[in-house]
Amino acid sequence: MKKLLVAVLLLTAGFSVNAQNEKYVCPEEQMSKAQKPFHKIIFQITTEDSLAQKALVKQLNNILTLAPDAKLEVVCHGPGLSMLVTAKTIVQDKIAQMKKKGVEFVACEFSMSERNVTKDKIIPEAGFVKGGIIEIVTKQEEGWSYIKSGF
Repeated sequence: MKKLLVAVLLLTAGFSVNAQNEKYVCPEEQMSKAQKPFHKIIFQITTEDSLAQKALVKQLNNILTLAPDAKLEVVCHGPGLSMLVTAKTIVQDKIAQMKKKGVEFVACEFSMSERNVTKDKIIPEAGFVKGGIIEIVTKQEEGWSYIKSGF
C-alpha cells in the first residue's frame, strides 16, 4: 500500500513539474489579428500648460503608430479648454492632423460657459459635449479606458 501511495505522489509531482515548465503564452498572443482587442481610450485634459498639451498630442501619435485602429477621444474642460480655443491653442495644426486620423477632440460646454467662450471661438476641428465629466464617465461605462493627461 505504501509503495502505491509513493508511486501516485511521484506521478502527481511529475505532472506538476511539467506544467510549470511549459511556456506561458498570453491570450492576446494566441489570437489572430482579427480577434485582437480594439482599443478605445478617452483622455481628459484639464491644464492650460502648453507642454502638457504638446505631450498629449505626441502620445496620441504614439498610440496610433502601435494601434492604428484605436478609437481615441480627448475631452478638454476647465483650464484644458484652452487647447481648443482658437486664440490660445498652439497645437491646432497637430489637432488637425490627429483629426484626419480619426481622433476626436471635444470641448465641455459647461467650461465654455464658465469662461464666456462661445462656439465660434473654438477651433473647427473640435466637437462639443454638454459636460466633460459626464462624457468621460459615459465612455468608461461603455468600456473605454480612461487616461488623465498632464504633468
